[in-house]
Amino acid sequence: MTEPGSGADVPGESLSQDGIGESDELDRLWTPHRMAYIRGENKPTDPSAGECPFCRIPQMGDAEGLVVHRGSLTYAVLNLYPYSPGHLMICPYRHIPDYTDTTDDEAAEIADLTRTAMRTIRRVSGAHGFNLGMNQGAIAGAGISAHLHQHVVPRWSGDQNFMPIIGRTKTLPELLTDTQELLAQAWGD
Repeated sequence: MTEPGSGADVPGESLSQDGIGESDELDRLWTPHRMAYIRGENKPTDPSAGECPFCRIPQMGDAEGLVVHRGSLTYAVLNLYPYSPGHLMICPYRHIPDYTDTTDDEAAEIADLTRTAMRTIRRVSGAHGFNLGMNQGAIAGAGISAHLHQHVVPRWSGDQNFMPIIGRTKTLPELLTDTQELLAQAWGD
């Protein structure tokens, strides 16, 4: 079966998927850009490749590791695969998997850095809102379940528009290194 207007008259352009059974009538949203993350294409090739990335990042320079701020027990780092511009993660230095494993001081610093991240992002980019969250365990969606991290995802009115949904294009207005520098300089002002 070929979808109307699918370009079926062009060789190799058919949307046909014969032999898969009855259609479930669900639309598919293809996100091929996520394959770089799934395939691990940006993983290190040196001896640190087997290490936890959230344990490795604090050993790097701030710009190289995309670290925005270093606290005494936790740090703020830009997400290498951001859902939106300025997407940060707050991570404890200790390699722990679960929020219940934090000490009282770690939990307090995670909360403090989250508040400061929100204030800083609002000030430098005018975010209208935020999604905050921790995916606890692989079954809950944690891509790196062995090391606790809290997402701070800025949101703007209309940010999930046709570009990522229809155009299959994510618009990031600046390089991650420029975002890291901007947020690091403005942190805590």
